[in-house]
Amino acid sequence: MNILMLAPEPFFEPRGTPISTYFRIYALGKLGHKITLITYPLGKDAGLPALRTVRVPNLFGFRKVKIGPSLAKIPLDALLGAAALLELAGRRYDLIYSHEEAAAFGIRLSRMWKLPHVYDMHSSLPQQLRNFEFTRSAFLISVFRAMERSVLKNSHAVIVICRDLLAQVESAGYGAKAVLLENFLDFPGDPFSPEDIARKKREVAPQGEKVVVYAGNFEPYQGISLLLKAAQRCGEGTVFLLVGGTGRSLAEMKALAAELGIRERVVFVDKVPPSRVPFYVSLADVLVSPRISGTNTPLKIYSFLKTGTPLVATKLYTHTQVLDPGEVVLAAPDPVGFAAGISFALTSVEARARAAAAKKRADAQYTETAYLEKMNRVLAMARHNFA
Repeated sequence: MNILMLAPEPFFEPRGTPISTYFRIYALGKLGHKITLITYPLGKDAGLPALRTVRVPNLFGFRKVKIGPSLAKIPLDALLGAAALLELAGRRYDLIYSHEEAAAFGIRLSRMWKLPHVYDMHSSLPQQLRNFEFTRSAFLISVFRAMERSVLKNSHAVIVICRDLLAQVESAGYGAKAVLLENFLDFPGDPFSPEDIARKKREVAPQGEKVVVYAGNFEPYQGISLLLKAAQRCGEGTVFLLVGGTGRSLAEMKALAAELGIRERVVFVDKVPPSRVPFYVSLADVLVSPRISGTNTPLKIYSFLKTGTPLVATKLYTHTQVLDPGEVVLAAPDPVGFAAGISFALTSVEARARAAAAKKRADAQYTETAYLEKMNRVLAMARHNFA
């Protein structure tokens, strides 16, 4: 099929939804389809052979679009809708595939051109407004809730990335056209040797300290402040390596580490390409996911499970909908509880046994074959429900 995909985000950038979008395009290409992606003016070429990218003009001179809802998205989304209209007028397509809020006009375009529509629901739109503290307006949140219901009703297939979103779609009455497609594919890592790991470990932990690794963005919902307060309670023989911070959020966390008196035990690494992340993850004696809000499962969880390294995660639904207590260490989402979880993971034979069990399940369940099969099911469902 020729697929018109609408992605209201910078593409490609190494962060949540763009990473998910990348692997959707990758899978569609592996299945033999051609994709035209209409997206924001920001981002790098993804280098995917089945992909043709159309970027809306940067009329307002934006240099970045932050994660989550923002005022910058309003004019960019308007341009995205106009570009989609022009694209459909000039080329033949077999299906429209919309990410996030682009589905609001994706469903209208699908009606106008009589095409099936797939909605990729990376998150609940009204929930995003609250999680990112974009607005507390009950009216605006209700508008987004109504828009989300309309998109669910008028889409022919819905992709959800976690069980919580699946439950929301089911409770809205549209579970029959939903497919759970978790973000468990990984970018190939840059090659590195045991000598590279040993050299970096000597740099990060010169006294042979244990290394606790976090990799991801530093947005407030990720719980980096919780992690640093837990680090303060861990022993001197532990170093914390935090990879992925940028700009203001990175500066704030460096300041907090200094305030807590642990700056010498925390190593900050700016955001790196996805292909470089496995190298830093390989340094870990323990991996952590300290997320404190939201209900979407962090993308990092799936790759962490495949490492066989003990994982400590907050005992919240964002994690427990995927993580089994027999495979990871689930810790209370407070500094004392999370520090205790890290200490247990660093010292316990049981924690290493759990990590081995997690790797065994992840290697069997989170495969490219399974991903492609689910994507095929989404397309078949969309065609069937449209007919």
